[in-house]
Parts: sequence; C-alpha cells; structure tokens
Amino acid sequence: MGHRQSTATLRDRAQRYHHSMQTFEALLREAELAHGHLCAGQILGVRMAMLGCRRLGVADPKGVDRKRLVTFIEIDRCATDAIAVVTGCRLGKRAIKFRDWGKMAATFVDLASPIESALGSPIPPAGDSPVYKGVRIAALESSKQRARELYPHIEDKNQQQMLAYRELPDADLFSEQWVRVPLHPREMPGYKSVRIACEQCGEGINYDREVRHMQDKIVRTLCEGCASPESRYYQPLTVEELARHSAAGAETSPPPAH
Repeated sequence: MGHRQSTATLRDRAQRYHHSMQTFEALLREAELAHGHLCAGQILGVRMAMLGCRRLGVADPKGVDRKRLVTFIEIDRCATDAIAVVTGCRLGKRAIKFRDWGKMAATFVDLASPIESALGSPIPPAGDSPVYKGVRIAALESSKQRARELYPHIEDKNQQQMLAYRELPDADLFSEQWVRVPLHPREMPGYKSVRIACEQCGEGINYDREVRHMQDKIVRTLCEGCASPESRYYQPLTVEELARHSAAGAETSPPPAH
C-alpha cells in the first residue's frame, strides 16, 4: 500500500510539474533578457535548474512553490543568471547562496523536505542548523566532447555547444547527487534579526554578522571589517593615492578613514 501511495505521489508531482513549469524555450528567452545575451552557459543553467526543480517536485517555483527553494550556486558565470530566472531565487531574497568554488554546479534545497531519520522523526540538527534534502547537479566536462561529436562541422565552440546543449539528454550533460544541507535559521529567506551598530565605524550590521572582539581588554561589538581590517575585500585609499590617481576625486571625496 505504501509503495502504491509513494508511486502515486511521484506521478502526481510529475504531472503538476509539467502543468505548471514554463517551457524550456520560454525560460530561455527570459534568461537571455535577464543576462543580456544567449550563450551555452545560459542553456546549461536553464536545463540544470529545470532538472533540479523536477527532481524535487517543485512545479511552480515562481508561484505557489516560491518559498520552497534555496539554491547554492558554485560559480559566478552565465549559468547563475539562468538558474535565478528558472527558480525565482534571488540574492536579494536570500534564496541564493553563493559559494565561490569555480564549478558549474548548483544545489537545489527543498525547504519543505527536512531530512528524517529511519524512525520518521527529524534527524538531529547540525549544531543549530536544521537539515534539508537537496539535489546537487554539476555539468559534466564530457558534455563539450559530446557537442563536438554531434556538430563536428561547426567551428565556433559556443555555437556548437549551444546547439548540442539543447538536444543532449540530461545524463550526457549533468551528474546528480542527493545531498543533505544544514541551513541555519538566520540563513533562511525572511529571517528577521536585530540591527546592531558597529562600535567602531557606526555602520549597521544585520543577520547576526557582528563579531565580539577583545580590544584593550574590553569586549566590543564590531563588524567583520573593523574586527579584521587586514581581511577586508577593500582598503581605504590615502590622500596621496587619491591625488595621484584622480585629482578631481581627491577634491570631492570624503577624507579617508584612519
């Protein structure tokens, strides 16, 4: 009985997916508009995200299922924009998490599917983080060779891959792996936190990103930039540097922080 119900559920999800999900061509047009041009990476991104949604049974990611997905993306290239178009996940909605691994890969996490133990109860969280079911999909390096085999007469690699990536079956394009993903409540879309001001620079800090830092034997609440100035992704320009590189800038810019 349980097996029949499970099969019926999967069949229902598949039918709902095909009824609600936009067509590949429609999503590709949206991706092209969002990204500014169409390329092989866009096609891979659209297909990767459609496959992820299909595996999770997410039929309408930009409609009734819009709160089910969080997507971890491992590269900041063309496919990233396409994945956002298909899933409806956005960085500004906290539904895209970027991990700079340099891989054409993404993990689609279903917030409606907390991982359960064999007894049917939720598994213990990883620290303070509940664990959710996801599927990680990565582009296969061999897909480029498959494109060459399909269209050897086309010299332009991008055009060759664009044609092939439309036609090749998913198994020739991607590897798939079911995964568990811990996701702390503060990383969730819609999480509300107290806004705290850095005691050094005065800038507001959101989402519990403040650092308790010992300074002159006093514990102070600082932002990450003030707690570890050497690790900032930027460094303030000096007056001399401003003057050397842009006289106009030196006249109109605020004085550098010390």
